[in-house]
Amino acid sequence: MSTVSQSLPHPGDSDVPRRSSARGVPPTPRSGAVVAVLALAGIVVSTTQTLVVPIVPDLPRLLNASASNTAWTVTATLVAAAIATPVVGRLGDMYGKRRMLLVSLALMVAGSFTAALSDSLLPMLIGRVLQGLSAGIVPLGISILRDELPPEKLTTSSAVMSASLGIGAALGLPAAALIADNFDWHVLFWASGILSAVAALLVWALIPASTVRTGGRFDLPGAIGLSTGLVCLLLAVSKGADWGWTSGPTLTLFAAAVVVLLLWGRFELRTERPLVDLRTSARRQVLFTNFATVAVGFSMFAVSLVVPQLLQLPEQTGYGLGGSLLTAGLVMAPQGVVMMLIAPVSALLSKTRGPKTTLMLGAAVVACGYALNIALMAEVWHFVLVSCIIGAGVGLAYGALPALIMSAVPASETAAANSFNTLMRSLGASFSSAVIGVLLAQMTTTSGSLSVPSENGFRTVMAVGAGAAVLALLLAFFLPRHRPAGSAEETAAKRSPGQEVRNASGIPGSAPTQA
Repeated sequence: MSTVSQSLPHPGDSDVPRRSSARGVPPTPRSGAVVAVLALAGIVVSTTQTLVVPIVPDLPRLLNASASNTAWTVTATLVAAAIATPVVGRLGDMYGKRRMLLVSLALMVAGSFTAALSDSLLPMLIGRVLQGLSAGIVPLGISILRDELPPEKLTTSSAVMSASLGIGAALGLPAAALIADNFDWHVLFWASGILSAVAALLVWALIPASTVRTGGRFDLPGAIGLSTGLVCLLLAVSKGADWGWTSGPTLTLFAAAVVVLLLWGRFELRTERPLVDLRTSARRQVLFTNFATVAVGFSMFAVSLVVPQLLQLPEQTGYGLGGSLLTAGLVMAPQGVVMMLIAPVSALLSKTRGPKTTLMLGAAVVACGYALNIALMAEVWHFVLVSCIIGAGVGLAYGALPALIMSAVPASETAAANSFNTLMRSLGASFSSAVIGVLLAQMTTTSGSLSVPSENGFRTVMAVGAGAAVLALLLAFFLPRHRPAGSAEETAAKRSPGQEVRNASGIPGSAPTQA
């Protein structure tokens, strides 16, 4: 029989559960504090992609490097995040989610300070890679919430945590633009490092260590295989426009990605404790949730690419508004606020009508927002309105995703399953960037001596964004009928952890251990 240590824990004691007991052990911190700390960590890490946006055009001069080489400051973070997210999720399930959360925040701090001290390309790339390796914070946070919060608070809290990905991205752009316009560019990374350090200290002090762990041996071959396949895929997607979509390197990377991922999948199915449980991932609820997540990620990222460009294009184009990057950031900022406010609404709807309904409604709202944007493109307030509507839809959808995933996987697989779902969001955003880049590059017009994307090009992108949202709605339709999230969590709470794992996976010995 597993036991829980009754000794008085110290906040720094790794993986010692802090539960109330007859011997006077302090109770777990209030739910509100746990949610606030984890959401802060999620918002901080989700700013990594928008952090460099204001200085991307100036990086060749600042780092004394070519534009093609400085573009890796964005690509390197994207690839590192894709590699780290599933790996860190599995390590969290095996050895402690709080422990891996602290490791991820430490990588974020190290990466931010490395970039803050850099004046050349190599240290900047090292810093950006380290920042990308911290991307598993959000799925780890969602998994900690499942372990620590009472069932009646889980749906709302996980919706807030899931939305932190979009909130950080939306709020990070205007903050980064403001800093870049008024201070030395290194301040961007000093600020990121300080905020990450504060989040790490709060996690160390306030977040209890989970008792739900699988233990076992880490699937290193599976991690290497998945990482190799993702690197090939993401390099082809992110660099295809520069290298040429039919060029040798691009086609070779795509072919390598297909071969490696197929071999990886075969290996994972034969492994006793795989990095990603593909049998669980193939369940209808998990499979269609992940498919819908790719479509939602694609649709969400489209607006963040289109709106800033339209706002900054010269007025003489006839459709550009001639604004600054700071203006574009401020227009997008309300989207993050709306996502924050809509998260409790998403949770309430999931509790009463089920997360499937919430996901479908969110996708429909996003599609309506893009459809409206096709007609409203003339004024700044048009874009504020549209970004808020799309933000509301994404907030509803993102809030439903953790509920769908967690109700379909055992507690011991929570971090790995949520991490894989987060990876699907990232892949959707990467595909969105590639597709939209091709569309805007092909549909151009001339403004003075410059070739810029045409108005019809932007309308086409908005139609594609709406289509991706409709695809997410259709995929969500094929999800199994689901009880309201609250009742599902209450049912799960009545089971012991060991029973839950055995019932869900049927794998002997997969029950979690308790410290």
